[in-house]
Amino acid sequence: MSRRILVVDDESHILHVLSLKLRNSGFIVDTAVDGEDATHQVAAMQPDLIITDLQMPYVNGLELCKHLCSDATTADIPVIILTARGYSLGNETAGLANVRDVISKPFSPRTILERVHRVLGTSADLAERAA
Repeated sequence: MSRRILVVDDESHILHVLSLKLRNSGFIVDTAVDGEDATHQVAAMQPDLIITDLQMPYVNGLELCKHLCSDATTADIPVIILTARGYSLGNETAGLANVRDVISKPFSPRTILERVHRVLGTSADLAERAA
C-alpha cells in the first residue's frame, strides 16, 4: 500500500520537483499552495506525512503545524518543515510533537527522500525497486 504525502509550498517549482521525486519513489502525492489549502486537504484525505514550507501567505507552516496538533484526528501526522537557509526554528517548534525534521532550502531532492523514508520508517531500497 502506497503512503500518501501532502506537499505544501507557495513556490510552484518546489511543488513540482518534490512531487516528481516522491511519485517516482512510489508515494501518492497531493499538493497545496498554502497552509489554509492544506488544512482543507488534510481533513479530506488524512496524509501519512506532510512536507511544508515555513513561510507562506495566509497560513504559514508553523500555524499549520499548530492547527494539526490541536485536533486529535490530525495531531499524529508527522511533518517535515522546509525553511530558508539560516532561519532557525529553535523554540518555535518546542511543543509541536508533529514536527519531525527541519530542512533548509535549497535542498537536494535525494535528501528529502531520505528524510521521508526515515520519518515514515520505510525502506528506500524497496521503493527504488518498485519504481
